Amino acid sequence: MAKRLLDFRDRTAIAGVGYTPFTKNSGVSTLTLACRAVLAALEDAGLTPDDVDGLATHRVGDSAPPTLVGPALGLTDLSWHLDQFGGGSVSHAVVGQAALAVATGMAETVVCYRAINARSEFRMGGTGRGVPVSPEVQYQAPYGFFAPPQQYAMFAQAHMLKYGTRAEHFGQLAVTQRSNAAKNPRALMRTPITLDDYLASRWIAEPFRLLDCCLETDGACAVVVTTAERARALRRPPVLVSAAAWGGGTSHLSGAAADPTVTAAAALAPRLYAQAGLGPGDIDVAQLYDCFTYSVIVQLEDYGFCAKGEGGPYVASGATSLGGALPVNTHGGFLSEGYVHGMNHIAEAVSQLRGDAGDRQAPRAEVALSTAQPGYILPATSALILRRA
Repeated sequence: MAKRLLDFRDRTAIAGVGYTPFTKNSGVSTLTLACRAVLAALEDAGLTPDDVDGLATHRVGDSAPPTLVGPALGLTDLSWHLDQFGGGSVSHAVVGQAALAVATGMAETVVCYRAINARSEFRMGGTGRGVPVSPEVQYQAPYGFFAPPQQYAMFAQAHMLKYGTRAEHFGQLAVTQRSNAAKNPRALMRTPITLDDYLASRWIAEPFRLLDCCLETDGACAVVVTTAERARALRRPPVLVSAAAWGGGTSHLSGAAADPTVTAAAALAPRLYAQAGLGPGDIDVAQLYDCFTYSVIVQLEDYGFCAKGEGGPYVASGATSLGGALPVNTHGGFLSEGYVHGMNHIAEAVSQLRGDAGDRQAPRAEVALSTAQPGYILPATSALILRRA
């Protein structure tokens, strides 16, 4: 069936980014975190809450919804808001939908945020959830198969068996991202590590060691989305939204996915690139969802940066380092900066394109790819292509 899609390439822009500190115990509510991040993003853009007519977030169990954040900031008449259920898979869809709302005139200035006390309160891999992320959980629970590391480990094992991917490939990714985090004053983990340190770290769920896994983090991050025209008149250099795509397919946990080493990103990538009028070779820097080291390796393949099965050797070659062909997760990623459920990847892409990332600035950063969880636990994913104005 032919689809007629709205072309909103470069019609909207991210005009500001904001963070709270990333910690193991914020000491405040997710509502407080959300408000602080939203205000920081507005300050970065040179705006105030009076300029905001839209709010958007996503959630799994823990949430500071727009209907609470808005009144807390004194916003009494939002024209558009989004409270998207879903984990990291929908993290970039939130910004994409905000850009769509702005492009169609539903709102003029939308702040997208994620606030999460994932270490001190609702632990992402913990039990006792009120509402399960996926209905498959009820069938896994009797076998003690609860946590995301256990689930992702199965797909990582499949990749290792099929393509010969090695633990050292995962380890090199962790080492490279920690090297980036050492240059990031916001990062939770800044002490450099070696491949030996990685191999000596304790098992979590084979083949994953401790250093394969993202950090449970308390914190919040926000970005301001407005029209490209308005963004050019604001305080910081605008970053254009050249493409935003989201969607899904078959669940790998219970569906009929033919190949467990292929993610939903493989189906989404052609749509994303077509919308931007670009291809993998045009991407200068990438922030790839790194809930685990393996998720980066499989996305390098599924977004077309290397052939299927070659993600591990691609990382081992140094291609994903700051001086490599494709700098990846320049802030240290979820493995070393902190896990804010997708939003801090988008904010880092903006920093790279604005050229204000400091010591971790990639040598060339004109076009960036930022991605969501690639569609393993939930059969969905999302991604953005951003461009320097």
